[in-house]
Amino acid sequence: MFASLHKTVKSDIQPKYFNKASVHCSCGNHFTVGSTKEFIETEVCSNCHPFYTKKEKIMDTMGQVQKFKDKLAKKSTKVKTVKNPRERKAKK
Repeated sequence: MFASLHKTVKSDIQPKYFNKASVHCSCGNHFTVGSTKEFIETEVCSNCHPFYTKKEKIMDTMGQVQKFKDKLAKKSTKVKTVKNPRERKAKK
């Protein structure tokens, strides 16, 4: 059953794979990866991306971040009291 399936697979439809494809970033970083392209140029890599370099900046024009932090702090300090429904029925 599997032998007939193996014969139907086409052989020359896959792109050529380069084990050592060269990647060049605009920051000057060079490294190799496996790819179907032999040469890759990129604008941002893990060496210069703000998330990975811990230089990420938050644009806070209207104080939205501070409002969120204040709201979160207020919720964490507020203690909810849950009323027992049986006590309400007993009072009536």
